[in-house]
Amino acid sequence: MDSKINSKDLINVGIFTALYFVVCMVVAFIGFIPILMVIMPAACALIGAIPFMLFLTRVDKFGMVTLMGTILGLVTVLMGRPLPALLFGVAAGLLADLFLKSSNYSSTSKSVVGCAIFSLWIMGMALPMFFGYHDAYLESLRSGYGDAYVQTLAGITPDWMFFVNIVLIFVAGLAGGFIGSKVLKKHFVKAGMA
Repeated sequence: MDSKINSKDLINVGIFTALYFVVCMVVAFIGFIPILMVIMPAACALIGAIPFMLFLTRVDKFGMVTLMGTILGLVTVLMGRPLPALLFGVAAGLLADLFLKSSNYSSTSKSVVGCAIFSLWIMGMALPMFFGYHDAYLESLRSGYGDAYVQTLAGITPDWMFFVNIVLIFVAGLAGGFIGSKVLKKHFVKAGMA
């Protein structure tokens, strides 16, 4: 088996990154309701897990998951998120890639855990709600969403919620990965993972 990423692999990365990103953006619309903005990252992890698990049926080389995380982080930064969002994408992709490589990309159970690890890239997307970015982010929302939305969001996003979100995303990624593996069982069998 060739260990170098080829053009077919790059096409798979591109297609599944686009699909995953579109799914996450559609799910992100729940953020129009301020109370749901806090669980939006976990909802993205849960729903986005299905296309990610399908992607994993085509991954057999180290670097493909890292590349996907890097692209998602880069797109997130280009959409106006702070630069550390890129680091979340690269780190989550690399950690998931390393974990998945330990089973040579052939274990369904490790794919589920790898999905949860990869899902942590979403914290880069949610980063502006916390820490030093919080006040400027809320002010940027005020003109479009109004004072009531901003006040509600400010009340439910103290900095400690960042860490709660990490746990929620990981758990949602596990649940989504498990659901995805069941939904895509036929594909996992074909890929030799089940």
